[in-house]
Amino acid sequence: MSAASTSVAAPSTRFEPYRYQPGAPPRPDDPRLGECVTFSTGDPVPLSPGQPVVIGFPQDEGVRRNFGRPGAAEAPREIRRWLYRLSPWDVLRGADLTRLRLLDLGDLRCDANLEAGQQALGEVVAKVLAARAVPVVLGGGHETAFGHFLGYAASGGPVGIINLDAHLDVRPTLTPTPLPSEERGGKSAPLSSEGRGVGGEGLGHSGSPFRQAMEFAAAPLRGERYACLGVQPHSVSRDHLVYVLQRGATVRWSAQVRDSLCQHFNQERERLTRAGCPVYVSLDADVANCADVPGVSAPNPLGLSGAELIACARLAGESPNVTSFDVVEVNPAFDRDGHSARWAALVVWYFLVGLAQRSPER
Repeated sequence: MSAASTSVAAPSTRFEPYRYQPGAPPRPDDPRLGECVTFSTGDPVPLSPGQPVVIGFPQDEGVRRNFGRPGAAEAPREIRRWLYRLSPWDVLRGADLTRLRLLDLGDLRCDANLEAGQQALGEVVAKVLAARAVPVVLGGGHETAFGHFLGYAASGGPVGIINLDAHLDVRPTLTPTPLPSEERGGKSAPLSSEGRGVGGEGLGHSGSPFRQAMEFAAAPLRGERYACLGVQPHSVSRDHLVYVLQRGATVRWSAQVRDSLCQHFNQERERLTRAGCPVYVSLDADVANCADVPGVSAPNPLGLSGAELIACARLAGESPNVTSFDVVEVNPAFDRDGHSARWAALVVWYFLVGLAQRSPER
């Protein structure tokens, strides 16, 4: 890899550093990935092209606004807990993850001000992209995706998004319904689903990130640069389907991609590449069958296999035009024995394995 082109800092006012705790005493014959990671302490860290940078976004205010099950805010730390206990070496593929020089910036400090958190996430993603490093964002609810997209919008260049999801996530934004001051008691104002705010108007949530991206006034995502794979027909309204199809988006239903997800992913990735777009891949855990991934905000009894999604994550890592990745909607509050967090850790690990197999940039 070439020398660093820029650096990124994770100031303590914005980030909570992750403190790695090994599950067992270190063994020189059996190192763990966590022993090979640089964990930010807030000082500027030089970045290199192709270097993965983990960013935690422990936010589920958007899930609350979308009337879902909160808990995804706990996912970044749970995912790391299992990720950093894995091996830094894939013996089957000869992939050495230590050469990636993985950097973990920690978790963005989040509160109920979702919009400020999304803006902060976008700023960090933009800096990482400017160095041609690879953001790996751990959500959080799928409101993570709009913050992630803002990083591309700030860069001024095009982007194509492949969303692996049971839902299209193009619901309208919401309008707050103010409570009388004597009833507010410090709580967030309730939201009306009748709100029709678009772009910068209204409040976003976990079901609106890709509509917000398409209607973002400063740099809208073109509809034909959005592809959603694994969509469940029982989870999609007619209005939302019409919304994306009229804009030229690609929708691949779960029945279409089952047992052939990697093939469909490649088709969409190549299509976006021909259009001159770097590709951002978002994996919503509710696209997976709940027998494989039970701890999610919206369980899916008819989802895709967890193994098939992991294979797709590795393919995304191998693909040079995939410039960032996130995994969202893992919900430890509804998990069994860390099952879903462990699965998400494998998703990230296999993405890193794919990344390690790319040709080094010069």
